[in-house]
Amino acid sequence: MSGWEDFSGSYRKGEVSFLLRRLPQEGFVDVAEKEALIQSGRRHYSQMLSPESMPSERYMRLFDEACRANNARMARDCLRLARLIAARPLHRLALVSLARAGTPVGVVVARLLRELFGRDAVHYSVSIVRDRGIDAAALRHILAHGHQPDSIVFLDGWTGKGVIARELAGSIETFNVRHGTHIDAGLHVLSDLAGAAACAASCDDYLIPSSILNATVSGLVSRTVMSDDMRSDDFHGCVFYEQFAEVDRSQAFADELVALALALAQSDTLPRAEPIDAAAARERSQTYIGAAMRRYGVADVNLVKPGIGEATRVLLRRVPRLVVLRDPGATEVAHMAVLAEEKQVPVEIDPHLPYHAVSLIRSASDG
Repeated sequence: MSGWEDFSGSYRKGEVSFLLRRLPQEGFVDVAEKEALIQSGRRHYSQMLSPESMPSERYMRLFDEACRANNARMARDCLRLARLIAARPLHRLALVSLARAGTPVGVVVARLLRELFGRDAVHYSVSIVRDRGIDAAALRHILAHGHQPDSIVFLDGWTGKGVIARELAGSIETFNVRHGTHIDAGLHVLSDLAGAAACAASCDDYLIPSSILNATVSGLVSRTVMSDDMRSDDFHGCVFYEQFAEVDRSQAFADELVALALALAQSDTLPRAEPIDAAAARERSQTYIGAAMRRYGVADVNLVKPGIGEATRVLLRRVPRLVVLRDPGATEVAHMAVLAEEKQVPVEIDPHLPYHAVSLIRSASDG
């Protein structure tokens, strides 16, 4: 594979294999310019990266608070997913997390499968791009390395509107037809706000701590990018932010979650997966998105980002128009209040919001 070497980011070797080409840290595009190019249709978002910066000390304190408040719940949900995956037929499992949000989940679940359930589980993290699909070269690599199609399990952190779950389903269907395989496109997530995943630990909009950081909780790897020079057999690319090593929390975060999950598994309250009401989540999502588009005069559904995870990412790497919070005093959104203040983004309070937070991306036509 041209331009690629097996690497695990800032995780220990064996925790994950990022099937991504490492690209030089150059050619970054300013956030405002990137937004204009995306919305004008001149370039696809996957063709550009904006530079990341180290999180401030103030923001890291909020991350630490989020971990104290929610790591136990995230660990429990990872354990639920691991239990479900462990019940699959007894052959070598290939966990395929969707970089980056799915990467920490994949690291934790893979370790639980090995250490708690005695399963042979290998973890890969691959790129998927809205409107472009999953990295087919990465899937071919996985199959070529001895994994059976029915051993592949896809993992992500959460769903907001279900766009990536649907993108995964469509691109895997195409891949199966082209390659004569029968890969299951079902997506496993911690929280499914849109009722779009095949398996979810919950449908709750809770603060998943890894959702509020970028590279420094995802192996120091950037958002994935489809570089202009990539060939059909190349993996999608990424930037590796080695210079952020001193503030990296990736491995420590995963280790704490694993420890919490193993302790929970030894207790008398080992969580069992319970059916979630996906239909209710789907209806809630569709109803809110439609109402928000009318209320705020939004013509493009891609500019509405519901849920803490997606709303935070707008503040971190897009051009926000507005942040809507259900309860500005809730600890779940304390980090968003800080980001909105730092970026001078207006905040609106809506006590009837079905989620903790929603962000609207500024339309390029708004000037």
